[in-house]
Amino acid sequence: MPMTMVVTRDVEARYRGFLTSIMLEVAPGIYVAPDLSAGVRTRIWTVLSGWYDVLGRGAIVMVWRDPSATGALAMEMLGEPPKEIVDADGILLVKRK
Repeated sequence: MPMTMVVTRDVEARYRGFLTSIMLEVAPGIYVAPDLSAGVRTRIWTVLSGWYDVLGRGAIVMVWRDPSATGALAMEMLGEPPKEIVDADGILLVKRK
C-alpha cells in the first residue's frame, strides 16, 4: 500500500472536508496518506470525480507509487493543470504550456 498524495487548487470547501476525513492535510490543498489501499484510493477518486463533474472548478491531482507505471508514479488529474507531465523514454518530465 503506497503513499498517496492529493493536491487541490481553487476547489470548493467540500473537497477539503472530505479529504481531511481520510488524509492528513500537510499544507493548504496538499493531502497525504501513507498506506491507502488501491480500493480506497479508487473510491476517493470516484467521489472527487463525481463532484468535479457537477462543480467543474479548479484542479485536482492524485499521485501514488506504481512500479508498473512510467517513472514508477501513477497519476490521475481533473481540471487544467498549469504544467503537463510527459514521458521521455521512461522518465517523467514537466513541460510548461
